[in-house]
Amino acid sequence: MMMHKFILALSLFVCVETFAQTTGRSSNTLILDTDIGPDYDDVGAMAVMHALADKGEVRPLAVIASNKDELVVPVIEILNTYFGRPELPTGAPKGNGASYGAIQKWPAMLAEKYPHKIAKTSDAPDAVKTYREILAKQPDQSVTIVTVGFLTNLSDLLDSKPDSYSALSGSSLVKKKVKHLVAMAGAFPEGREYNVYADSISSAKVFEEWPTEIIFSGFEIGKQVKTGLRVIANEKLNSPVKDVFAMAMPMSEQDAQGRMSWDQTAVLVAVRGTLPYFGLKRGRIIIEGGNNKWRDDPMGPHAYLTANMPFEQITALIEGLMMWEGRK
Repeated sequence: MMMHKFILALSLFVCVETFAQTTGRSSNTLILDTDIGPDYDDVGAMAVMHALADKGEVRPLAVIASNKDELVVPVIEILNTYFGRPELPTGAPKGNGASYGAIQKWPAMLAEKYPHKIAKTSDAPDAVKTYREILAKQPDQSVTIVTVGFLTNLSDLLDSKPDSYSALSGSSLVKKKVKHLVAMAGAFPEGREYNVYADSISSAKVFEEWPTEIIFSGFEIGKQVKTGLRVIANEKLNSPVKDVFAMAMPMSEQDAQGRMSWDQTAVLVAVRGTLPYFGLKRGRIIIEGGNNKWRDDPMGPHAYLTANMPFEQITALIEGLMMWEGRK
């Protein structure tokens, strides 16, 4: 009898997995907030998100720019289109915010090679309005937000007022609709990390006032995950992801063994959770002048990733997802 129940349960699990993968309607929903452009690990992060979406593990709701550089939203659109989701909403900061381009000029290469409807980032909708419209329609405490860039949009969202989408303030809307926030931000237990200090005022506000749990993938995690060599060497692959890594990696000696992959780890955890890939250290992050410190607290609202699975295995997993091919 026990064996019969086990086989029945296993069959049901397989059926559910198959249904999720064929329908793509996972109950796990995600908004990706990215500064895509200063670095190119964001490109890998978008590939990971779309690959996991095609596997039925997550349903993307939007990809939103936290960077005001004019090529950011065109790049987002190009990648969404390649992976078969051109309809995904986007947005960009409309007030104060950072604007950083890519030293290697790969966004311009993508914009020239691939068609896109949005000519420049400033043509995109207001990021806060996009957030509010999407969150208002979702079930309570159902949405994972993963930020792999500046905290500008999330700070502005917390400050937002009731509007036609929701009668709630920004903070109340987040508390009602968001399950948790995953952030590629900080260096632990202390340090100075780019995403935090690029808009340190917004970073401090979000980490102090965000009303849900925050899980941090710190600088020290992505530093150990170097991807791109297998992507470039894959002769069968023809994708904008490969184009970017093939162009940018040779321009830096430190990328000779692959590009450090901070953003991909955050997306992986946002979709699949921490185990078996990483452990967690719970406490509270403290921002001082763009630097971050950490206070241990077993009941704290924050947690940062710690090593668990060998980084070589995580690297192979992420590279495999980065080589996912777009829908034909």
